[in-house]
Amino acid sequence: MPAVSPRQLVEAILEGIQDSGFSGAIVSSLREHPRKFVVTTVEGTSQSLWVYAWTLTHGGRPSLPYEYRIQMTTVESPLAENPVGHTVLIGYEPSMRVFGGFDLTRHRTFSVGSPSVQVDVRILRQALQDGLAFDRKSNQEIALGFRSDYFTNYAFNASTLHKLGRQSQTLDLLAKASSRQPIVAADIESLSQDRKRIVQTVSRLSRLSGFRELVRNAYGERCAVTRLQLRLIEAAHILPVGAPGSVDDVRNGIALSPTYHRAYDNGLIYLDSSYDMRINPGKESALQSLNLAGGLVDFKASLGRIHLPQDKRQWPDTGFIDKANRVRGIAV
Repeated sequence: MPAVSPRQLVEAILEGIQDSGFSGAIVSSLREHPRKFVVTTVEGTSQSLWVYAWTLTHGGRPSLPYEYRIQMTTVESPLAENPVGHTVLIGYEPSMRVFGGFDLTRHRTFSVGSPSVQVDVRILRQALQDGLAFDRKSNQEIALGFRSDYFTNYAFNASTLHKLGRQSQTLDLLAKASSRQPIVAADIESLSQDRKRIVQTVSRLSRLSGFRELVRNAYGERCAVTRLQLRLIEAAHILPVGAPGSVDDVRNGIALSPTYHRAYDNGLIYLDSSYDMRINPGKESALQSLNLAGGLVDFKASLGRIHLPQDKRQWPDTGFIDKANRVRGIAV
């Protein structure tokens, strides 16, 4: 497969940032190495991210049919690193919309020419299923495959994943965590604090990414309130994370556009057990008293019976709905 254009590569990165629950903007040219991005969380905090990226293509050697690689062209050794944020070295495979991540410390310096970096395509295919997959190469380097919705999960933890994944026990646990298998205390009690922390982080982020994918797929990437798609849909927990009984289950999720997600989390709107999204009268009155109700009429126009998944088994559980309204102090 031929290399994608710089614009397509940047678009894939921005889509990955968005798919993983963040917003992103490129602040360098499309052709520059590294490409520089600002990544912003839902809460509004921003981080700087530098990305060295090329298209992943077949290595071309008949004896290595599973070898895919990037060709590190138009860069000079040593690779510059972000002094105030994260730097990653990645490849993108467009037919699967999946990425490969490489250990920057292993490839920061290189000889003159066009060096290549390899990953097993079977790891990329596994990443399509699990979200994140690990490849221990013959030189003990750890390469990773990761799905678009795991982009920031990988980017913000890349150096630790590559470094700590070199130890067999940790690598086995990371693979277990990335496939969302349960990690119990006995599994990690012998690990150092750093290794324990990264296993717990991958386990938590993998569950969250899996939850986002399940919820958005269940709702057809469509906002349950407005019916809009536009690649702007987020997965909201009905019963908030941290509340007793909250789980990363599709029945505790609802797909919402960002404005309605914020409104739901802030208690301006709520879901009732009849699957109607309603305005919270107390919050409405507070906005009116503060003279901050501009646009409320249009905002309320979309409320009512929500768009539900085709599969009734994926509909919101009324138990989670009732608990969520009690937690938020909403009298229904």
